[in-house]
Amino acid sequence: MGKLSDYLALARTRAEQLKVPYAGALTPREAHDLLQLAPGAKLVDVRTHAEQHYVGRVPGAVEIEWQSYPTNQANPNFLTQLGQQVDREALVMFLCRSGARSHAAAKAATAAGFTNCYNVLEGFEGDKDANHHRNTVGGWRASGLPWTQS
Repeated sequence: MGKLSDYLALARTRAEQLKVPYAGALTPREAHDLLQLAPGAKLVDVRTHAEQHYVGRVPGAVEIEWQSYPTNQANPNFLTQLGQQVDREALVMFLCRSGARSHAAAKAATAAGFTNCYNVLEGFEGDKDANHHRNTVGGWRASGLPWTQS
């Protein structure tokens, strides 16, 4: 585990390279370490409740669906729910299955005035491997980070 300032600088550099409008982009390991280093930091899991229930959960994560299962309809209350559960000034890291929905959530939260938003690259399950399976290439689970399953 490094220093908080080192993690944030690296995440900012990645954000500039990726040309994203939020504070930074983190690997799952970096996000986990930041939860330990930054008092008040929040991990917001934006996967569907079905994904969280059947695929797994990150202990202590704030769970707010970005889209609902099975329709994939956008959650019209996402920003309201986020504002009720997370301080606008907190370091907020968004996690989904692979990093796409969390990118959209970090972007929307930043536009809504949350000042310290980060996307967790690779997500909970990571990218698909050569056999089109997840959980082997990148991601929270494949990194050996804490998670539980119902």
